[in-house]
Amino acid sequence: MSNSNKKKIILGIDPGLAITGYGLISIEKRKAKLIGYGAITSSAREKFGARLQHLYQELTKIVKKFHPDEVAIEELFFANNAKTALKVGQARGVAYLVAWQSKSIVREFTPLQVKQAITGYGLAPKQQMQKMVKLLLALKTIPQPDDIADALAIALCSAQTN
Repeated sequence: MSNSNKKKIILGIDPGLAITGYGLISIEKRKAKLIGYGAITSSAREKFGARLQHLYQELTKIVKKFHPDEVAIEELFFANNAKTALKVGQARGVAYLVAWQSKSIVREFTPLQVKQAITGYGLAPKQQMQKMVKLLLALKTIPQPDDIADALAIALCSAQTN
């Protein structure tokens, strides 16, 4: 961050079709503070297009409410099932579109980059990363489901790599 005294809001997104985790932090004087977090969910019983539309609408509400300066999105790095990877990729595309339309700075990070920034070790276990999120944001518990803690880690990664 070029001006370390200027407050910045970062929205982290862990995209998924069934669950998209999001986390909002503010950075001021190099200190991270939690603004909020949550999960956007959809059921496999819903039509695919309706699920993407729901994700678009909910992310748009969040962006309009909080006006993030930066949106950080996890990159899809691999999947065991190609069909699942394509659907997650489409959900990620919706998240990217919302971020782009908000005129925020859009940044992308791999899970390895996130773990490296948060724990100092890119191959750290997920639990170690989640414990660091709890510690860095002074939370009483690790947010659940995991997608939320991951989204907060993505936001913190973005803050630390400016």
